[in-house]
Amino acid sequence: MAEVVADTSPIIALHQAGQLSLLQRLFSQIQIPPGVAQELRPGMPEPPAWIVVRPLAHPIASEILRASQGVGESEALALAMEVQADLVIVDDRPARRLAANLGFPVVGTAGTLLRAKQLGFIAQWLLVAGAGLAGVVVEGP
Repeated sequence: MAEVVADTSPIIALHQAGQLSLLQRLFSQIQIPPGVAQELRPGMPEPPAWIVVRPLAHPIASEILRASQGVGESEALALAMEVQADLVIVDDRPARRLAANLGFPVVGTAGTLLRAKQLGFIAQWLLVAGAGLAGVVVEGP
């Protein structure tokens, strides 16, 4: 099974669009650090069982701390380093750049939706102009 680590924003965007299960269909299981779990709590007090909260075993690496990311992004990248993630799901542009510089394949909410469409899991999706990823509209197959 691929090691997939996610940050908060893609999970929230897909949850708000009613499409959180796409992550399970695409990746079976994703891992999140405690900081991401904490950021999810207001809208998702109990994540589904396939979203596994995995505590960090080591302090956050200095190259991540120097980048001044938020708690969720920093912990997600630290977890990716610990588990040698096959994929990091993150929307924040500086965090995406850092993940790529650390050698991780990166995808965001839009890339996740594109992959789901390519596999026939959804018929179409669009980002409402000006609303960014908070404006994701998805139609089923």
